[in-house]
Amino acid sequence: MTRAIVVGSGPNGLAAAARLARAGVAVTVLEAADSIGGGTRSSEYIVPGLLHDHCSAAHPMVVASPLFRDLDLPRPVWKRAEVECAHPLDDGTAGAMYRSFDATEEALGDDGRRWRQVFAPAAEHFDDLFADISQPIIRVPRHPITLARFGMRAALPATVLARAFRTPQARSLWAGIAAHAFWRLDRPMTSAIGYALAAGAHSHGWVIAEGGSQAIADALVADIVANGGAIETGVRVESVADLPAHDVLMLDVSPSTALGILGERLPSKVAGAYRRFRHGPGAFKVDFAVEGGVPWTAGVARRAGTVHLGGAADEVVAAELAVQQGRMVDRPFVLVGQQYLADPSRSVGDVHPLWTYAHVPNGYTGDATAAIIDQIERFAPGFRDRVVGTAVRSATEMAVYNPNYVGGDIIGGAASLTQTLFRPRVAIDPYSTGIPGTYLCSASTPPGAGAHGMCGSNAADRALEELRR
Repeated sequence: MTRAIVVGSGPNGLAAAARLARAGVAVTVLEAADSIGGGTRSSEYIVPGLLHDHCSAAHPMVVASPLFRDLDLPRPVWKRAEVECAHPLDDGTAGAMYRSFDATEEALGDDGRRWRQVFAPAAEHFDDLFADISQPIIRVPRHPITLARFGMRAALPATVLARAFRTPQARSLWAGIAAHAFWRLDRPMTSAIGYALAAGAHSHGWVIAEGGSQAIADALVADIVANGGAIETGVRVESVADLPAHDVLMLDVSPSTALGILGERLPSKVAGAYRRFRHGPGAFKVDFAVEGGVPWTAGVARRAGTVHLGGAADEVVAAELAVQQGRMVDRPFVLVGQQYLADPSRSVGDVHPLWTYAHVPNGYTGDATAAIIDQIERFAPGFRDRVVGTAVRSATEMAVYNPNYVGGDIIGGAASLTQTLFRPRVAIDPYSTGIPGTYLCSASTPPGAGAHGMCGSNAADRALEELRR
């Protein structure tokens, strides 16, 4: 029987394992941590019964993912808040995005129609679009017209696309969504991630998994086991020489970790590309237990699953430029997740879990806790008085929690122009390590970060193609 080893149990490692197991391959997943899931782990902490997502929280791409459609898993159950995203401003107003274009038009006023004109073409064909953008760029697209329309806007610097809007509410809303790229927003292709996220919000919503993001990992593990696969935790792989005999090796790891595992077996050209691979800014994460929820001044933020904090669009742009250049700012861009609004089971009575992280320089060793609290207090006076507990994971601790998060980089690599188009290297098959039967399948491969599992699914498809030859 064909045997496969998968190193790493993040959503991509599990996706690769599920694909291979369904094809009749004997799969074993090896995970260094004591629990599976990578960025999709969830657990109770701070207050007993209070459920927090460790990293990945909202999942617009998972619903459109060809992998999850093909697997047709019975779980997880997707939930949505009334408002997908809000971006408060200092004057008490906020930009707001609903799944419905009609509701978003009403919320954005003078810019509402313009917002629809920008994002509706992609949202109306989002599943077709994602089927193409979830694949490597060097390929024949299945939906060329849809992809071309997307590409025209995705190629723009986010600061240029922002000129489509006239009001501070719409401009700041777009800047916050674009900031998910973790890169300076005045560079080409920095609209790509934000444009896809906004289109996904209007197509499927920024859904969360009932019971926590861990439900995504658990669903994939159940499918793997049901098809004869095995999961082993607490197994750290230092070298390929430590592994049992196998025909296929899937590495859900960063390029630098792959270098260490594969060593001199890697062709020099591939090894050189992995050494040159760049990581982007880091995430500094603080979870809060908050009594009564956050007292946002802008009422719409009290109904939003995701809240972006950074002030006006120009302030967001300046903060993202600073952290990409290695400078910490007093007012960093902060993401806030209020998953409990869609999934009340995560709360304990009137105490709710609040998920936050700030963008900080890669490898930042300072403490951004106060900066995060100050940003929330800025738009929700009285927040401090409602906090009953906190849990902090710094950028450097992020890399300990998950070695793929090099320097706190939770998206698997810098979103520079080259690495947005070609990651981890320029190649027709970016998953290939140049070693027969050995593949890189982490978020450092196309299409990048997210719980969609397509990096693993694509790599597994390449492995199955090679096995059939």
